[in-house]
Amino acid sequence: MVDGVNGDVIVQGQAAGNVLDAVTFDNTHVDSTQDAESTNIGSEVTAGVSNVNGSVGISGTAVCNSTDISTDPAVTAVKSNQYCGAQDPGSTVTANVNNIGGDVSIASTAFGNTFSEDTNALSAPTQIRQANTSNVFSTATANIANVGGTVAVTSSAVGNHAQVVHYTDNSSTGGN
Repeated sequence: MVDGVNGDVIVQGQAAGNVLDAVTFDNTHVDSTQDAESTNIGSEVTAGVSNVNGSVGISGTAVCNSTDISTDPAVTAVKSNQYCGAQDPGSTVTANVNNIGGDVSIASTAFGNTFSEDTNALSAPTQIRQANTSNVFSTATANIANVGGTVAVTSSAVGNHAQVVHYTDNSSTGGN
């Protein structure tokens, strides 16, 4: 419960089975296996916020397996295996918000497996395997009144997600 704040209010909750963040500026070879099979990976956020002059952000995130690779070398080779067999990676956000002078943002997000890679390596072979047998869920429940700015409420549940960004400057090799 938060009442009477002149600035901003931020409330967050996170839960994760396995997380790998690799940031390098040298040649990189990643061989990662993530296996989450717990009974529950959950984030539950309940917030009551009122009489705030600034903005309010309330979020909950749950993820079975997460891999993020960011490199700037000549070679980045990645082999990633993710298995989510947890019973229910899930996020629940319940918010009661009123009398806010700024903006209100409420978000609930759950992932079974998520993978991201961002590199400008000239050689970047990538192998990704994602398997999800869990019941991924996300819920956002909000009661909102008297807000001076904008209001955004989002809820998302994703079984498997991958984003791979490879960009290079091939001008030194004569390519376009």
